[in-house]
Amino acid sequence: MTVRRIVVDLVLFVVEDLDACRRLYSAALAPLGYEELHVQADGVHYGADGMDDFAIYQGAPVTVAAHVAFAAEDRAAVDAFFEAAIASGATARGKPGVWTQYSERYYAAFVNDLHGNNVEAVWHAPEPVSDAPRRSGVP
Repeated sequence: MTVRRIVVDLVLFVVEDLDACRRLYSAALAPLGYEELHVQADGVHYGADGMDDFAIYQGAPVTVAAHVAFAAEDRAAVDAFFEAAIASGATARGKPGVWTQYSERYYAAFVNDLHGNNVEAVWHAPEPVSDAPRRSGVP
């Protein structure tokens, strides 16, 4: 996996239905190693290794048309993210595959959350991925 400098410490989405969004994000982020780190009546923080990176809070106005990408450890984690998200109410935006406009090593999947935000899982493969579907365009 590519080692990258942390650019953004936390992303927070405001949601309308906390319970439904919690079900979606908890299921979708689990294959990526994220868990619920802090839960309160109006919000949930997710992260790995005890560090919160992403949060959802009930309120208004809701976050719409945002894009957040979560790093995945491998291709299987990207696939599992996509399946879990779809099973939990997300809609497909870009099926798992190599998104060639970014790189031959960019294996990712994209979903729309319950508010139309673009939520992505991406694995930066160490070598070009040759045995996966090729995707093009901007998801």
